[in-house]
Amino acid sequence: MTAITLNPESPEAAAIIGAGRITVLSGAGISLASGIPTYRDASGQWLGAEPITHQAFMRDAIARRRYWARSAHGYPLMSKASPTEAHVALASFERMGLLRECITQNVDVLHEAAGHHSVLHLHGTIEAVLCTACGHRHERQEIQKAIETLNGIYETQTIDAPRPDGDIPVSDEWIEQFQVPDCDRCGGFLKPDVVFFGGNLAPQIKEAALAAVDESSALVVVGSSVQVFSGYRLCRRAAERGIPILLINPGQGRADEIATHRMIYPAEIALPIVARQLEDIL
Repeated sequence: MTAITLNPESPEAAAIIGAGRITVLSGAGISLASGIPTYRDASGQWLGAEPITHQAFMRDAIARRRYWARSAHGYPLMSKASPTEAHVALASFERMGLLRECITQNVDVLHEAAGHHSVLHLHGTIEAVLCTACGHRHERQEIQKAIETLNGIYETQTIDAPRPDGDIPVSDEWIEQFQVPDCDRCGGFLKPDVVFFGGNLAPQIKEAALAAVDESSALVVVGSSVQVFSGYRLCRRAAERGIPILLINPGQGRADEIATHRMIYPAEIALPIVARQLEDIL
């Protein structure tokens, strides 16, 4: 299938979204303008080193310490990020009653910050931390305070842009002396409430995402190459059911061959234009 290429001013783009009950699937590209880099370039290739895997985090205490030492710097930067115009436009679709579900592959909470009331986090959220032993859910702000208490202020560390999961490069010396807090209830080791690469989605999240696609008038993929199967699965589900798929992304992606429509524009440019059209119509 060859997708129909649309521009943001196209009446067809407004018609697809304005039909109502769309499901949105967002990826790292929507948060790029917020200062949170993507994992991949426009052709889908990795940028820099690959992120930590679920298996490494669960089995290797050194890998966990490295992750937390890096995340200790990355999280504050992510938590201060602001929503883009794309996030705001999607929230306006919800206010207009056009959105069945906003599903995000991102672990930031920029959709909520933009005004969304209902967001399905496919890969979890960096704002929560789970104890792997007792299952207690901690607020990330609480764990960040514990990290600062154990390790002090780290103004001398090199600060760079965080990755989509809050990871950020720091010195080997910092990692070696870094102290990781444990669960204050049982002493178990802590894990951010996110699905690392190689991990599995919670069954209820997977089923809710599939149901949202099944009940939608169109699947709109925003800022994602859907290289990860959990996102691509939703595109494939839509294609199997004959549900239109609109891709809004300047780069190449895994779903290009099954999409019905595409806009080769950054989300923060395309979505506000569509939103303004719909506000004039509705």
